[in-house]
Amino acid sequence: MRHHLILRVVTKFLVGTIMLYAFYVQFHGDFSPGGGFQAGVIMAVAFILYGVVFSLEQVQRVFPPWIVHKLAALGVLVYGVTGLYSLLTGFNYLDYTALSPHHPEHGQHYGILLVELGVGITVTGVMVAIYYAFAARNPIISDEEW
Repeated sequence: MRHHLILRVVTKFLVGTIMLYAFYVQFHGDFSPGGGFQAGVIMAVAFILYGVVFSLEQVQRVFPPWIVHKLAALGVLVYGVTGLYSLLTGFNYLDYTALSPHHPEHGQHYGILLVELGVGITVTGVMVAIYYAFAARNPIISDEEW
């Protein structure tokens, strides 16, 4: 594991850049192409790249599996609560006007941001959980047998 110094240095540089781009896609998704799903996948790629280069144990120290599973549920909760709030205030499910009844255009903006945030959190959690599940399994054929 002492080799691949250049790959490790470049990966450390790329992980931060990838995360920054994921946040850009997340918060500008209502103005340009992108949004929660794309940002969630991009954010997951940062963790997966780190795990591929440094090892599964290293990435799990940075992003423990219990947090990954909680994030997947938290994103669905954010999405659902946004819609439930609309229902409880007398509007249709996911009618974002409920978030700002006096300024419906503000409510639309807030609602889109909340729903996309929920989707992004969920997608990040699920993609990283899938990576953890596949990377943690024992190989049937050892590397030496190839």
